[in-house]
Amino acid sequence: MHNLLLEGSPGSGKSMIAKRLRHVLPPLTDSELLDIAKLDVLEGREPHFTPLRPFRSPHHSGTSASIFGGGSHRAQIGEVGLAHNGILFFDELPHFSKQVLEALREPLEDKRIRISRVHSKVEYPTDFLFVSAMNPCPCGNLLNEALECRCTDLEIRRYRSRLSDPFLDRIDLYVQMQPVRAEDKPSLTSEAMHDTVLRVHALQRARGQEVLNGRLDDASIDTYCRLDDEGQALLTQAVQRFALSFRAIKKLQKVARTIADIDGSASITSAHLLEALSYRRRT
Repeated sequence: MHNLLLEGSPGSGKSMIAKRLRHVLPPLTDSELLDIAKLDVLEGREPHFTPLRPFRSPHHSGTSASIFGGGSHRAQIGEVGLAHNGILFFDELPHFSKQVLEALREPLEDKRIRISRVHSKVEYPTDFLFVSAMNPCPCGNLLNEALECRCTDLEIRRYRSRLSDPFLDRIDLYVQMQPVRAEDKPSLTSEAMHDTVLRVHALQRARGQEVLNGRLDDASIDTYCRLDDEGQALLTQAVQRFALSFRAIKKLQKVARTIADIDGSASITSAHLLEALSYRRRT
């Protein structure tokens, strides 16, 4: 449940990965199933009691009311609320309006959204995995070795500047996609990744965690994401070099905890912290 940003040329597999993530995540718990059933009823749909997590992908031309909820008289639920306990996917991220992207900071941070109307004030839970995808430049060919980028430096800067630093600070993992080549072969299936996720999920539960790593609060981070002296020294060096915010430091620790869990390590080593640092976006 670490928020994810995929950047790469068209056809590199960004959208495909996002759509397959719901088959990789751990299944819904009984309480999460009931929460989603309530949201289905609010939207006027028949509840489907399936352990597969919901996947919502609003178009970048969608209005704020359709994404966050609203209405002239009654506060209706939007895509952000319907993605609760599931995945909210923003494709072509920089093409979403500045108003939508900045408003998304609240549900990403607080895991809830408040909608106020004349006759009603409603609060919806928004504990979802945020996944986004974007091209490296307006034409999309900046990272493609076979195609020439047609964008100017000014156009690229304007394109990237649509995403503010406070917004990007809420992204845990930044992955730069490489163009597909003829010799590329699949090395891992969704089923194999799902088995790994289930194993890591069991490890987290065994050590007493009530939530997944990406949802740990500050007190839980101090309990479950402790660093040894070498790791703490590395973290201090990273804070000074990259001017990391308090939020970025906590997210770095949570990502390192997940990497350590995948390795089957009870402690977070400097290698895990270095890998977590490699997933930070570089401007």
